[in-house]
Amino acid sequence: MKLNNLKDLLIHELKDIYNAEQQITKALPKMIKATSSDKLKMAFEDHLNVTEKQIERLEKVFDLIGEKAKGEKCKAMEGIIKEADSMMSEKADASVMDAALIASAQRVEHYEIAAYGTVCTYAKQLGMDDVVKLLVETLNEEKQTDEQLTMIAEKSINLKAEK
Repeated sequence: MKLNNLKDLLIHELKDIYNAEQQITKALPKMIKATSSDKLKMAFEDHLNVTEKQIERLEKVFDLIGEKAKGEKCKAMEGIIKEADSMMSEKADASVMDAALIASAQRVEHYEIAAYGTVCTYAKQLGMDDVVKLLVETLNEEKQTDEQLTMIAEKSINLKAEK
């Protein structure tokens, strides 16, 4: 795809995010299985449901801009997930593994926060108010997930892992 203008770049970035979200839906079940914390398991399960809704929301965005909803391989997310897979194969105490899973999940969230923040800015610049509204909704969900993971880490998991 040739990038001639900001709309082309927006579409390119949306395809990247679309693929990233699909990769996340495949990775989260493994993380759910690997955690020993009920609270963390619930947070991951909730985020899997949220991610599936975010994919649907991205499909609406593609419709609004007249593009086919399809992904373009997100190599960054692929790398983050490979790193998480590698961590899950380590021999670790259950609480230490839970802390590592949170770290991996937050890397995912931080990537998504950056990606959604960028496409929100592009869509706003292009005057695509309906698109901005949908993307901001997802951006806010990603920030909430990050905050929830931080809270679980600080109030529970990291304390157990410390001992």
